[in-house]
Amino acid sequence: MRVAVVDPGSGNLASVLRALDRAAGMAGITVTAAVTRDAAEAAAADRLVLPGQGAFAACMRGLTALPGMVDTLERQVAAGTPLLGICVGMQIMAERGLEHGVTAGLGWIKGEMAPMAPRGPEGAPLPLPQMGWNTLDFRAGAHPLLAGITPGEHAYFVHSYALSAYRAEEVLATTDYGGPVVAIVGRGNVAGTQFHVEKSASVGLRILANFLRWTP
Repeated sequence: MRVAVVDPGSGNLASVLRALDRAAGMAGITVTAAVTRDAAEAAAADRLVLPGQGAFAACMRGLTALPGMVDTLERQVAAGTPLLGICVGMQIMAERGLEHGVTAGLGWIKGEMAPMAPRGPEGAPLPLPQMGWNTLDFRAGAHPLLAGITPGEHAYFVHSYALSAYRAEEVLATTDYGGPVVAIVGRGNVAGTQFHVEKSASVGLRILANFLRWTP
């Protein structure tokens, strides 16, 4: 299986590759994973991973600067190739981002990435970014990517923007930080995690192994 890790100029690329290698072992699948900025390599892949860090606008600029990459991803997604977005890579799957102005996203998931304004039980603002280990809340059996994971297990988050104006049916899991926050989205053959799967220990590896086995 060929997995293309698309490099938009930001992301934990080496960590993602290491995590994919470990997840392939868990899944019992022989995987060749490589970072690419080449649209032809993305077009030839059996699976696509879109990581990202930093700001929505910068990540989209980096992706659109790669010749032919956005069109290739659109074609691959339309053809049914499984794709996983990670952190800002998940965010740019939405229709738009509101960080540093309004930036159009890929539009694969309904909604926009809006600034968070979390408050604690007494009404005091909570620190941003939301950083650290938070529980994943979902209905058991909600999606193949969550197979083998128990609701309430933890993943590692670092973000100050969250998906809003979304379709409920595209939300696979949430977390709590002053209220519900979208943690995993999915529609058809695309899915995304707001948290860093590559930094989320056994939970993240399980999600990646499930992604490698996923047949949407």
